Amino acid sequence: MAPRNAMDTSKWPTISEMYKGRSIFITGGSGFMGKVLVEKLLYSCPDVGKIYLLLRTKRGLSEDARITEMMKLPVFERIRNERPGAASKVVAIPGDLSAEDLGISAENRALLQREVSIVFHSAATLKLEAPLKDAIVQNTAGTAKMIELAKGMKKLEAFIHLSTAFCHVDHLVLEEETNDSPYEPEDLMKSVTWMNDEMLAELEKKVLAPHPNTYTFSKRLAETLVKRAEREIPAAICRPSIVVPSLNEPKPGWVDSLNGPVGILVAAGKGVLRSMNCNPEYHAEVIPVDIAINSLISASWKRVNDKINKDKLQVYNITTGKLNPITWGEVVNRGRKHFYENPFEGAVWFPDGDIRSNKYHHALIVYLFHWIPAILIDCLLFIFGQKRFMIRLQKRISFGLHLLHFFTTREWIFENDNFAALNTEMCPSDRETFFQDPRNVDQDKYLKSIIVGARQYCMKEDLSTLPAARRHVNRLWWVQKIFWGIIYFYFAYWVISWNDSAKTFVDSGFDGVKSVITGAVTLVVGGKN
Repeated sequence: MAPRNAMDTSKWPTISEMYKGRSIFITGGSGFMGKVLVEKLLYSCPDVGKIYLLLRTKRGLSEDARITEMMKLPVFERIRNERPGAASKVVAIPGDLSAEDLGISAENRALLQREVSIVFHSAATLKLEAPLKDAIVQNTAGTAKMIELAKGMKKLEAFIHLSTAFCHVDHLVLEEETNDSPYEPEDLMKSVTWMNDEMLAELEKKVLAPHPNTYTFSKRLAETLVKRAEREIPAAICRPSIVVPSLNEPKPGWVDSLNGPVGILVAAGKGVLRSMNCNPEYHAEVIPVDIAINSLISASWKRVNDKINKDKLQVYNITTGKLNPITWGEVVNRGRKHFYENPFEGAVWFPDGDIRSNKYHHALIVYLFHWIPAILIDCLLFIFGQKRFMIRLQKRISFGLHLLHFFTTREWIFENDNFAALNTEMCPSDRETFFQDPRNVDQDKYLKSIIVGARQYCMKEDLSTLPAARRHVNRLWWVQKIFWGIIYFYFAYWVISWNDSAKTFVDSGFDGVKSVITGAVTLVVGGKN
């Protein structure tokens, strides 16, 4: 059955046909999602016009040099192999979201307003812990400047604003509509320009709740601005949930950073994360990056062709909960076997962590199996003159867990009829080329590709090292069993030592236990291959 929001689009051009000759302007094009967006447009819309990227100099590289280096990354491999020359369509526009008029020169501003038909505004500071000023300057004021730029674009047919599914966290049911912020975006944009750090800290305390961080708060303010401009620009808001590695494109499992769940996954795979505070019965609201990007592209296709609702803002919750639900507990249980079959190199302990809904139980496990081992290992490294890292690593893990805690211990209902309708409205060939139907995702296969992808693309661990890594993890499994056997033995020995006859019985077998311990030490110190 077609979603109730589906339109008759049989006379519309295909997505690739719609993009033919049209020029695109993208902010955030060098980020995780931005790179996938650029790659997909170049690959699946080969007749697209110019793709202009808002970029700034970074690490000594000019804007043009950054594009050259970006095109050498693994994410663009199939472009290099199958679309030679396509990279020449990508053009740098020097600028900065935080600068006046976006830092774009008058010449380039005139170029964009003369040539661009479709805008993807995805640039933002993604740091959940960002100070209020930084988040508002980048995410809210940056959006206001983009709207002003778009108003002057003579050919503009679609302004796609990338938001987040969690921008209205005070609502249990999150509809595909905007809700005004209780604060005026303009007032806050002005306030952060003149307040000192002490005043900003007090302001943050007063305005942030119920938001868990400045990212979702500033994104909510930005949505308000886009909503108010709906009659002046043809806009759509796309709200993906937590974006995770790719499902299929450009490579299965592709990811380029350890941010968010991927960092937690790697820490668990290395054996240094043993517990996560999370409700196992709550749904894991995550979305593969290629499904999210395909949804942005199809949303722009609909925005261009939908003349009936040309003055109405379109909103899409790009979420999976209603279409292919999976709980956090299922993620852990299903993914565990893939961890063991595709282990990371150099695991320090057997990767057997778990999620715990009781925060006190979780805190105890963290104390016993995160902090105490980290302190002991760093002490040993100090004694042997080696660089210490475990305490610093555990601080980063704890910080990451703290940022995700809000989203893993709460449940929302995401309405996504508009998102589901997009899939129905596309022609069969576009449904295949711009795949975005979560219902057809094999979750087990995808979980495996996430782990293998994190191993390859983030940790740079070649698949040829898997056999050695499996042997190492197998040894760690035995070490863990022997370790707990020793702990249980000594506990039992302590308990029954109060009884003389039982103590005599235990002592008679003590030499045998010592030989087991000696064997365990030999196993640990033994070869690593």
